Amino acid sequence: MTLLGGLALFLYGMKTMGDGLQKIAGDRMRKFLEVVTGTPVKGVLIGAAVTAIIQSSSATTLMVVGFVNAGLLTLRQAIGVIMGANIGTTITAQLIAFKLTDYIMPIIFIGFAFYFFSKQKKYIYIGQFILGFGILFLGLDIMSDAMAPLRTHQGVREFIAAFATVPVFGVVTGMIMTMLIQSSSATIGILIALASQGLVP
Repeated sequence: MTLLGGLALFLYGMKTMGDGLQKIAGDRMRKFLEVVTGTPVKGVLIGAAVTAIIQSSSATTLMVVGFVNAGLLTLRQAIGVIMGANIGTTITAQLIAFKLTDYIMPIIFIGFAFYFFSKQKKYIYIGQFILGFGILFLGLDIMSDAMAPLRTHQGVREFIAAFATVPVFGVVTGMIMTMLIQSSSATIGILIALASQGLVP
């Protein structure tokens, strides 16, 4: 249950952080996306940047589909942006790989202060982003601690070892996990938590 609680915090933190950034960017990001997707290369770069900002390739894809339906983007432009969105997801992976254990609570406190005590919407949204960022890392830390006892469990070690000997098994497991929790970043977060405990080579 501790592991599931950590995963829930991780996902909630990611959503809170993404929502805050979307509110900060607002319509400016949408207008920017409409203007600068003139070539496939630009589309890829913009897709990666937008996904890195809002922390969700799914949200970027849905936004692009909406633009295509509205006639604001062509199918050719949309393909480039969607390809870039998948690249942008790797930036999320790099973010959660950072070791911020000692700074989690101060980050959460700063985010809380901005979110609950600011009068201006801009600072409230900034606080929402910072708060989500801290909660994300708190969830990751809880998941890592919950997995610590598994280091001595022989069955778990044998199961994890199968990933090294049968790569396809790892690919299929990753696909299933991502489909179940609807977040490739969360799957990567779980993998990082496993690696931090020496369970994944």
